[in-house]
Amino acid sequence: MEIALGCDHAGFRLKEQIKQHLQAQGIVVSDFGTFCENSVDYPDIALPVVKAIREGLFPLGILICGTGIGMSIAANKHAGIRAALCNDPYSARCAREHNDANILTLGARVIGPGMALEVVDQFIKAQFKGGRHQHRLNKIALFES
Repeated sequence: MEIALGCDHAGFRLKEQIKQHLQAQGIVVSDFGTFCENSVDYPDIALPVVKAIREGLFPLGILICGTGIGMSIAANKHAGIRAALCNDPYSARCAREHNDANILTLGARVIGPGMALEVVDQFIKAQFKGGRHQHRLNKIALFES
C-alpha cells in the first residue's frame, strides 16, 4: 500500500510520527510536506495530495493541520475526494466502510499521537462495503461539478 501524506506547520510533528508508524508497517509513504514548523497555508499542501489521489497515484491520503477542519474543507472542494475528519477509530473505520473516504484528516491540536495512530490504522485497514453505501455515494457524486 502507498499513502500520500501532507500537513501544514501545526501538523508537522504528528505527520512525522505517522510517517514513521506507517513505514514501520511496510507502507510506502510519499510526503508532500511541509518539512518544518515554519508557517504555511494548508490549502497549498492539500492540493498536491488531492491531485495525486485524483490521478490514481495513491489510493489514500492523510492530511493534518491544527484542527483537521481546514484540510478537510480544502480537500472536499474537489470532485472524487471524500475527506473525513476523524478523531476516533470507529469513525475512521466507518469513513472507509460506509463513505469510501479516500483522505483522512486529523487535527494535531485536537488529537493525541497515540489516538491518532489508532485512527490511522483503522482508516487504512478498513475496506469500502459497497451495497447500500454505493447508492448514497452516487447521490453525493451528483453534487460534484
